[in-house]
Amino acid sequence: MRLRSPAAGRNLRPITQVLRAHLPEHGRVLEVGSGPGEHVLAWAREFPGLLWMPSDVSSRALESIAQYRHDAGLANLELPQSLDLSEAGWEEALADRVDAIVAVNVLHVAPWAVSVSLLSGAGRCLEAGGQLFVYGPFKCNGAHISPSNAAFDESLRGQDPEWGIRDAGKLASLAKELGLLLEEHHEMPANNRILRFVAQR
Repeated sequence: MRLRSPAAGRNLRPITQVLRAHLPEHGRVLEVGSGPGEHVLAWAREFPGLLWMPSDVSSRALESIAQYRHDAGLANLELPQSLDLSEAGWEEALADRVDAIVAVNVLHVAPWAVSVSLLSGAGRCLEAGGQLFVYGPFKCNGAHISPSNAAFDESLRGQDPEWGIRDAGKLASLAKELGLLLEEHHEMPANNRILRFVAQR
């Protein structure tokens, strides 16, 4: 039942480097949109002091994560849970607040409402000073940062008019209204970035 994502093999190392620089030594980390589970499995091994909480909306993804977890036998990797970011109040399914949230390649393959829901839910469930890491392609000041990103955006909107690359400034403005401050942009390979938000309480 284990699935694989080619993108996970390409972006795991640079994302991990950013997480290593900012994650606390101990705490609870929620990954939303975990997909097959390759990222969260690697991070549970890389950061043994953190409790990793994978989640997804796809039943196939949840089955894959559960199989990776079973095979690895890692005590700091929880069973995956079904979380649908398109539903307001998704964070209410969590038993307690979390210290960090990681979202990889989520926002551009979902309607804008999912971006709003992720930020609003994160603002409510992150501990004070907790962090939200969002990885993917982003516009800056309303413009694409490369021709390849522009072509990718057009392709996404061709698949679904509600999909598309989001603007980092627009996300930052919305996040501020919801109690999150965009602390920094980390440039990633292949014209991607990580936006790191911090909960202001």
